[in-house]
Amino acid sequence: MEAALRQTPSACPACAAAPAAAEAAAMPKGARLLLSLPTIHCAGCIGTVERALSQAEGVRSARVNLTLKRVSVDAEPEVTAAALIERLRRAGYEAHELDPGVLSMTETDRQGRDLLMRVGVAGFAMMNIMILSVAVWAGASDATRDMFHLISALIAIPTVAFAGQPFFRSVLGALRAGRLNMDGPIALALVLTVAISLYETLKSGEHAYFEAVLMLTFFLLIGRYLDHRARALARSAAQELAALEVPRAIRLSDGAEQTVPVSQLSVGDLVLVRPGGRVPVDGVVTAGRSEVDRSLLTGETLPVVTAEGAQLSAGEVNLTGPLTVRVTAAGRDSSLHRMADLVAAAESARTRYTTLADRAARAYAPTIPLLSLGAFFVWMWFSGGDLRLSVNVAIATLIITCPCALGLAVPAVVTAASGRLFRKGLLIKDGTALERLAEVDTVVFDKTGTLTMGAPVPDNLDAHPEQAPSVALALAGASSHPLARALAEALQARGVRPAEISDLREAPGYGVQGTWQGQPVKLGRAGWVGATHAATTGAYLSLGEETRSFTFTDALRPGAEQVVQALRAQGKAVWLISGDVTAAVGAMARRLGIENWQANALPEEKATRIAALQDQGHRVLMVGDGLNDTVALSAAHVSISPASALDAARAASDMVLLGRDIAPIADAVRMARVSTRRIRQNFWQSGLYNAVFVPVALLGLCTPLWAALAMSLSSVSVSLNALRLR
Repeated sequence: MEAALRQTPSACPACAAAPAAAEAAAMPKGARLLLSLPTIHCAGCIGTVERALSQAEGVRSARVNLTLKRVSVDAEPEVTAAALIERLRRAGYEAHELDPGVLSMTETDRQGRDLLMRVGVAGFAMMNIMILSVAVWAGASDATRDMFHLISALIAIPTVAFAGQPFFRSVLGALRAGRLNMDGPIALALVLTVAISLYETLKSGEHAYFEAVLMLTFFLLIGRYLDHRARALARSAAQELAALEVPRAIRLSDGAEQTVPVSQLSVGDLVLVRPGGRVPVDGVVTAGRSEVDRSLLTGETLPVVTAEGAQLSAGEVNLTGPLTVRVTAAGRDSSLHRMADLVAAAESARTRYTTLADRAARAYAPTIPLLSLGAFFVWMWFSGGDLRLSVNVAIATLIITCPCALGLAVPAVVTAASGRLFRKGLLIKDGTALERLAEVDTVVFDKTGTLTMGAPVPDNLDAHPEQAPSVALALAGASSHPLARALAEALQARGVRPAEISDLREAPGYGVQGTWQGQPVKLGRAGWVGATHAATTGAYLSLGEETRSFTFTDALRPGAEQVVQALRAQGKAVWLISGDVTAAVGAMARRLGIENWQANALPEEKATRIAALQDQGHRVLMVGDGLNDTVALSAAHVSISPASALDAARAASDMVLLGRDIAPIADAVRMARVSTRRIRQNFWQSGLYNAVFVPVALLGLCTPLWAALAMSLSSVSVSLNALRLR
């Protein structure tokens, strides 16, 4: 059988789902650093941060995830988080070391509350100034008008200074590093509006714009808060995984219970997991019996019975009884932590669209101040020196040209898609896999262990007289062959009692023989027992001169029929290429409705077939699990392996199916195409926004207030478009 060479199954989702996790765990401490960047918000920030970190000695790569406001740094062991944080501080960015082991939504909630508070302050002050402005609008003049303007100034200036801090802090950090970020135009617009209003007030002018600057601040903050909430809704798979980690555990020492941080646990420690609690470590059950919920990690909805000797993974939920677990990995070495690292790295990876967005934003950003300054001088000339009008046009141009939506176009979609696929049971290991999956038009499946469970099931037990099953059970019980074990388990489940057989002996590679009621009996290969009618996979029994066959079928993997039907409905060509015999492969192809199939395929032949398909212009998705599938998995345009696959197969694949159900593969192919469509929509939306509103601002047809509304809505609409993924 294709998947006959298998390792002992592991309860560890990351070990079973992402073999690269083992390599990550073996890396020296400090090789992977994760930093929180609370002040980044645009595509320009991505390029600046990545360049600053990549230039540091010992840093191999740095990848920013704008949606999560984090940077993942792959560095030499001697590189410390403190050194990178200092480097980012000099570049104008606040940074904090982030430990996924204690990650939660607390920081995200705090940022949201802070923004909401500033929105409230700006809104309250804005309404008060609007009340004061009623008198001015009604015709108040001279000293009365000046008094109302002065009171408005006393309210507006401290309010803008407080409520606008998210923009001002970002700009000051950038200026200290000798550059200007995307918050620069916004902060400059606020300062200019306050300045011209104060100038008008001190000169007893008729116009002041204190209510406008507060409305501007109010709507800018609302846009940022809505964008913040949209990103929070698109929580990534890495964030969800990290949130499953338990910070403390109950350690058993000399019979006493002690609650300690997980970071203090060592391999070999005993921990107690009470009913209802989440497993804090990877380990082996040494005492107790319970049911465990693994749904959040594997997508499997049914609880799994767990007893002594069972393997548990961090993040699973103990349901019914207390368990004592001996630690095999904890903290940064746990499977859950390693899986979160892999997903975070995939989400932050560079794709063709990410690179395009970065280049566009980098080329566009320096033109904003120049464009605004040019608009100011042109309007000063056309308006005959009208300073107020010229400044308003310059301010509107500064605000409306900020390419924040462009910076969100790709990461918002990638993060939302990876989170949704993870919840469906698919782990993305390679950040470009989603992009490549969208291009697939042909899907090639392996059979044994992929479309099937790789577990033989007897299918003709009712076709034998009573003595045959009894003799077969006695012989099968003395063998370790997979078919013999499957036959013995099936007969025992039916209540069959084994016959009394003497002189039991196993002939390695052939079968088992013995003596029953004075006559020789054998169970094994067809030729060895003298059968001449072998046509299918089976175990053959000889009773004297009579020969009987116990035939087997391989149980379909859950979702196998649905995934083939769904892929064909999407217009994909489906192939079945297997090393199994022609009869078994043909029967499986007919059962699933697969027209294109190939049997008796060697590993090189599988890879050759995939190469031939790709030479014809097809983009091939390979789904396989065996050692003989690794070459084909590597040769395919994109590849997926089940969690039960061999390490070599999982290492060669781009995505891993965490649960047993294979149906999510069709969802992944569909969602990849939808994600690509959403990214393109975001690009078009950002381009259309600039094509329409920049000329409007330059022509003086847009006030700073309307510019703030347009800019905020463009960023929020991009995030909301990403959330439409289903």
